[in-house]
Amino acid sequence: MTPSSIAVVLMVAAVVVVVTGGVLRLLRRRRFVSDVDRATYETLHSASLAARHLRSGLTPQAAERTTRQLRSMLGSRAVALSDSSGVLAWDGVGDHHRLDLPALAEPVLISGATVVLTDPDIVCSDPDCPIRSGVLAPVVADEHVVAVLAAYGPSVGAGLVRATEELAAWISTQVELAELDRQRTHLMEAELRALRAQISPHFIYNCLGAIASFVRTDPDRARELLLEFADFTRYAFRRGGAYTTLRDELRNIERYLVLEQARFGERLIVQLTIAPEVLPVAIPFLSVQPLVENAVRHGLASKQGVGHVTIHAVDLGTTAEITIEDDGVGGDPEVIRAVLAGESAEDGVGLGNVDARLRAAFGDQHGLVVETAPGAGTKVTFRVPKFAPGIHAEP
Repeated sequence: MTPSSIAVVLMVAAVVVVVTGGVLRLLRRRRFVSDVDRATYETLHSASLAARHLRSGLTPQAAERTTRQLRSMLGSRAVALSDSSGVLAWDGVGDHHRLDLPALAEPVLISGATVVLTDPDIVCSDPDCPIRSGVLAPVVADEHVVAVLAAYGPSVGAGLVRATEELAAWISTQVELAELDRQRTHLMEAELRALRAQISPHFIYNCLGAIASFVRTDPDRARELLLEFADFTRYAFRRGGAYTTLRDELRNIERYLVLEQARFGERLIVQLTIAPEVLPVAIPFLSVQPLVENAVRHGLASKQGVGHVTIHAVDLGTTAEITIEDDGVGGDPEVIRAVLAGESAEDGVGLGNVDARLRAAFGDQHGLVVETAPGAGTKVTFRVPKFAPGIHAEP
C-alpha cells in the first residue's frame, strides 16, 4: 500500500480493531479481488495488532511490540517512537541512527509541529545506509505532545508525510483510550474503597451482638456464626481485582443472610432462584451484596411481621438479569431518582455507588432500575453482558 492511501484506511481502523476475529478470518479465507483489497486488509490487520498493545499505554514494552506493525502500515525502511525520556523503540534498518533521534525529536515535543528531516539533518558515515530522510510527527494526548513517531527512508514525499501524521493521530487516539481505561479503573477502585468503608457499621455491631447472644445458650451456633462473619469480612475486604463472578458474590450473600437470619430469626424469609448458566458471569465486586443489604436493612428492619427478600438471576441469552426484591416499607421514587442521578447523598448502602460502577464497566444501559413506592416494597434490577471485552473476574 502506498503511504498516500494509509490515511483513508486509518479512518476505519478504529472500527475494525473491535470487530470479532471471525471477520478477520473471513477476510483471510476469501480470495482478494485486487492488490488494493489485499493491502487494505494487511493494513487493517496491522492496526488491530498494534491497537492491542497500545491499549496498555505508550510504554517501552508497548512501543517495542507496536513498531513492527507501524512500519508495515507506513511501508517505510524504519520506524521509531520517542518521548522525553528517549527512544522507546526502533524497528527496521539503520538502528545506529536511534542515538540521534532524541535531539531531533525535541523540537516536535515542544512545538507539536511535524518536522521533515533531509540530508543535512541526518549524518551518516555509511554510504550504503538507506536512512537519508525522515518524518517526525507528534503523538498528542490530552492536548499535550507525549511522543514522536519517526518514519525513515531514502527519501520523503508528501504521501509519507501525510501517512505519518495520520498514523501519529491514530496512535494518539489509542493512548487517550488507554488513559481513559486507567482513569475508569482508578475511579472504580476509589468507589469500591468508599463502599467498603460504608459497609454498615450497624450490621457489624448487630452481627457481633447476635453472636454474643449465642455464646452461652448455644456455643456451637456462636462458633458457626463467627466463622461465617470471618468469611464475610474476608471477602468484603479482600485485595483482589475490581470484578468477581456472580457465583462468588452470591456465596458471600449467603453468608450475609445467615448472619442476618441469626438476628431476625423467622421474621426474615429469603428465596434465591439462580440460573446455573449465569454463575460464571463477571460483575463488579460487591455489586449485588449492597443491594441485598439495602433490602434487609431498609425494606424489612422497620417492617412489622415477616419480611421476604427474593434474589433472581436469569439467563437472557447474551445478558444476565439480576433482581433483588423485598416486600418491605418501600421508599420515595424521587429520592431514589436523585440518588441515582448523583443529586443526593441519601444512599442506603451504596445504591449510587453500585449504579456508577455498573455504568462505568458496561455502559449507561446497564445501570440500576429501581421500582419502589411507600408501602409497596422495592425491586432493583440490572443486566450485565455475559461476556464483555476487557472485563474478567479475578481470584
